[in-house]
Amino acid sequence: MTNHEIKINFEEYTSITELSADDQHLCREAVKALANSHSPYSKFRVGAALQLQSGKILHASNQENVAYPSGLCAERVALFNWGANHPDDAIVTMAVTAKTDEFKLLKPVTSCGACLQVMAECEKMQGKPLRVILYCIDGPVWIVDGVQSFLPFLFFEDRLIH
Repeated sequence: MTNHEIKINFEEYTSITELSADDQHLCREAVKALANSHSPYSKFRVGAALQLQSGKILHASNQENVAYPSGLCAERVALFNWGANHPDDAIVTMAVTAKTDEFKLLKPVTSCGACLQVMAECEKMQGKPLRVILYCIDGPVWIVDGVQSFLPFLFFEDRLIH
């Protein structure tokens, strides 16, 4: 038997004011994306903003549907938009934030497993890690370089990608 240990690295900031001007701007763009969230059932709004290599920013929000689980998380809306419209313009950073009037969020909201898997494939498609900022409005900020820290056992079948 061999025992293995997995460690992850991430940066934690007490507030958005500790971030660079570019990172603060991207977090604010993710907050703007909350306005287009369609979340009448959960009342849990999620916004994402992607900063592309060209400087372009893509906005996305979660989209729910009464025919659950037909909705989609903000991260996948953003990443699929990127893949469909801007695949040759690499993603530099993704900022994600959330808001609800039902309770106070005290920590950043992390992406679900399905979103992490899509992030991982986007990293593979662009050939470089995806920097992710998880922003808790009026709270801490977590920054992770590369999806491997979120999902250390990524699912990849190399024979499926040519």
